[in-house]
Amino acid sequence: MLVYVGTYTRGRSEGIYVYRLDPSSGALEFASKATGLNNPSFLAIDPAQRYLYSVNEVSEFAGKPTGAVSAFSIDHKTWELAYLNTESSLGAGPCYLTVDQTGRFVLVANYSSGSVCALPIQDDGKLGEATGFVQHHGSSVNPRRQKGPHAHSIVLDPANRYAFAADLGLDKIMIYKFDSTHGKLKPNDVPWAKVKDGAGPRHFAFHPSCRYAYLINELDNTLIAFAYDETHGMLRELQTVPALPEDFAGRSYCADVHVHQSGRFVYGSNRGHDSIVIYGIDESTGKLTYVDHEPTQGKNPRNFAIDPTGTFLLAANQDSDNIVTFHIDQKTGRLTSTGNVAEVPTPVCLKMIRTS
Repeated sequence: MLVYVGTYTRGRSEGIYVYRLDPSSGALEFASKATGLNNPSFLAIDPAQRYLYSVNEVSEFAGKPTGAVSAFSIDHKTWELAYLNTESSLGAGPCYLTVDQTGRFVLVANYSSGSVCALPIQDDGKLGEATGFVQHHGSSVNPRRQKGPHAHSIVLDPANRYAFAADLGLDKIMIYKFDSTHGKLKPNDVPWAKVKDGAGPRHFAFHPSCRYAYLINELDNTLIAFAYDETHGMLRELQTVPALPEDFAGRSYCADVHVHQSGRFVYGSNRGHDSIVIYGIDESTGKLTYVDHEPTQGKNPRNFAIDPTGTFLLAANQDSDNIVTFHIDQKTGRLTSTGNVAEVPTPVCLKMIRTS
């Protein structure tokens, strides 16, 4: 298996790093890197594993107040990345992107300016100018973090029909009908799902059954379980649970969330408490039962990933410059360190593919 690591290049990092993952031990071995990039913090890979796309998390591109997205081809012999082109994201500070299931469009969330866009993928993998763009408007109760919109992620439902953009600044998940033929985003009939004031929605993940979805909130450190109506693209809140232990008194902010391939567990990262919280999922109701907290053995676990086989969880500790591999207990969901730690400068996002 291959692991592609997005980073911030403001320190020692040179760009996107590529590692081989040993499927028996969970050890990471450095393979290559793509350099000359500006803050390729978040990554996405197309369904055919031919191309990789990276945000350029900046506030200015080509002399305009916007960020960008870069395209790379993946060499299937060496698995190295070759730069193709860069296109404007039409908004500042792009922090998240996803490739739709047809492999024809990249959807982008611009955090700083609070907008989302769709960029077409051309036949050669290069990006074209945006075909769809939506600017969010509004604010919420936190005077420091919620004065305006801050789109923090954009995720498509498994049917590729609806796009869900968690907006930290609005305390809403904005819901769009996605036109996968023309790359357009149109507000859904029910255009958003509102969460508690001050929650700060960040990342969002679907259950493999498509019956449920899970949201992690950065500001109030909670996880929300939703029932999902895939016919109408509607969310109904089922339950809110804490991401931090009751006795934790320090400062911490949630970051990432992933549902295990089995559909039995959901995981969330805590920056400050520096842990992964684990909840079991009742597959008949979608509701959550607390399992454990596992320290990430590093500082500021920005993002993490579960390998394609569901065997390992890799935690990217941004501020301690390392990636730590944990083994997943398939019965309980608990994590156990494999003892494998890879030194990687400012790791932010991990994307994995199987090579055989």
